Amino acid sequence: MPGLVLKLRSGDGLIINGAALKFRTRTIVEIPAKADLLYGKQILAPEEATTPARRLYAALQNAYITSAEERFCYLERAVALARDFALATTSPTAQRLAAEIEQSATAGAFYPALRLCRRLIAHEDAVLAAAEAASAALNNPTEPSPEGVAP
Repeated sequence: MPGLVLKLRSGDGLIINGAALKFRTRTIVEIPAKADLLYGKQILAPEEATTPARRLYAALQNAYITSAEERFCYLERAVALARDFALATTSPTAQRLAAEIEQSATAGAFYPALRLCRRLIAHEDAVLAAAEAASAALNNPTEPSPEGVAP
């Protein structure tokens, strides 16, 4: 039975069972056995955890890839961040996703929790972009058009 086959580009990263790898050239990797892994854009660098949803993702990522001895600490943090997120938001979508993330993580299903968290990040990005656009519109009101105004 064939394992998982990954096609990785130069510069891509791969974390497999807690070990971080970086590829200098394009490569194809076959992983014949079950392993906890993240690769490419699934990996969030610590300095990229700049929003609540990304901080939640970072905690889940660490719980997923770390040793069993360290996992509980990151799981505890992830659960707290998911609960805080759900309480702080008014979005029913974000609240549902945060609850599903917490449920998956506490069941030990970290990869599904990470997938859900990527959806939460996309939702958060959309909400923040809309808020930024609304704020910009309030701070820079358009000038009334001179049409129809008598000189």
